[in-house]
Amino acid sequence: MFALLVLSLGLIGQLPPAEGPAAGQLESTPASEAIEPWLERQLESLVAFYQALHREPELSFHEVRTSAKLADVLEQADFQVSRGIGGHGVVGVLENGSGPRILLRCDMDALPIREATGLAYASQVETVDEAGRTVGVMHACGHDIHMTVWTGTVQFLSQHRDLWSGTLVAIAQPAEERGAGARAMLADGLYTRFGTPDFCLALHVDGDYPAGTISFTPGFAYANVDSVDIRVLGKGGHGSAPHTTHDPVALAGRIIMGLQTLVSREIPPQDAAVVTVGSIHGGSKHNIIPEEVSMQLTVRSYTDGVREKLLAGIERIAKGEAKAAGFPPKLEPVVTVQRQEFTPASYNDPALVKRINRVFVDLIGKDHLFQERPSMGGEDFGRYAKAAGCPGYMFGLGSIDRQSWKAAQRPGALPLPSLHTKDYAPVAELTVKTGVSAMVAAILELAPTQL
Repeated sequence: MFALLVLSLGLIGQLPPAEGPAAGQLESTPASEAIEPWLERQLESLVAFYQALHREPELSFHEVRTSAKLADVLEQADFQVSRGIGGHGVVGVLENGSGPRILLRCDMDALPIREATGLAYASQVETVDEAGRTVGVMHACGHDIHMTVWTGTVQFLSQHRDLWSGTLVAIAQPAEERGAGARAMLADGLYTRFGTPDFCLALHVDGDYPAGTISFTPGFAYANVDSVDIRVLGKGGHGSAPHTTHDPVALAGRIIMGLQTLVSREIPPQDAAVVTVGSIHGGSKHNIIPEEVSMQLTVRSYTDGVREKLLAGIERIAKGEAKAAGFPPKLEPVVTVQRQEFTPASYNDPALVKRINRVFVDLIGKDHLFQERPSMGGEDFGRYAKAAGCPGYMFGLGSIDRQSWKAAQRPGALPLPSLHTKDYAPVAELTVKTGVSAMVAAILELAPTQL
């Protein structure tokens, strides 16, 4: 497993102080001197744009109105715009002389959650999901912030072309929450039609830290995510005569216990791995041994080698336990890896992280930049850099009200509302201001004006 690159910016999880330039005032740098007055003029309209996006969320694969809004943003900023890429994806290209090609990504989809923030602009949207259920819809993962920062970034760079040189490829991606949008856009010819990038950039809101801060994770930041189904076959019968059956419930239990040793005894302790049985269903009555049991697993890893070992081990253990239990070959468990739901690990190039973080230190001060541990969560942004063979960096953007954050640090205090919950409410103005400033500074660092 890749060792984390430790920068001279503080320890992992260092908490920012209560005061400092990021609490409302950026440090004086060439980037901030250019963007600070622009943001003073544009921030109100950007926050209004954010509130409109928050008020009208759309689920994965249904980002019709949202994608139209972002396509309009690009067209008004003089980008060459293509719509309908990989579903509702949008691509805008702005060529500005010689220099690197930089991919800037935001994601558009919301979650099936009924909002309970009490905000004046809270979502009241309801829809019918794919299972036929009526659900609320909410931007509970901050994609509305992502889109707003992306909007401010492309607007600023379009209006200040004298400050940078190169090509900006701004993409608005659908279906991130389903792990499908990046794959769909790449399959639809993202790089063959719009060029292969030299760098890939994105950000993600962080619900654990206050607005005005930035977090980073060099190396693996998010995990490989696989979904695996196991169909445990059996021979049913009466619960009073188990000897006449091949009990799939008992076999499922043996498989679950066997899977526990896959991580603890087959994967090196230095490598991260998770195998979780999240769902098990079988049977219909107390005294009936069923014909089969269905199991659903989520499997997490960082490296390709560990991933393949986990997937092969799951199939080996399931079939081996059936054989050990005396099940005939015709009742061998069926193990299915849902390849279409696979999300690869997201890797932040350490050299790129170090280079851009120097700019962030100049922008907000090193006390507002902190290093996070790798997450076993999934994020399909990693597909872009991996497919291009180029460096990528997704950084975190603090989003919580500072007073609420301080209160949550007290002993016995309730935790802050996390992402993907009905109560998550980022502080829009400072979060957007910090995000736009940071992303613009990163791009100016990578694509300086050619003299």
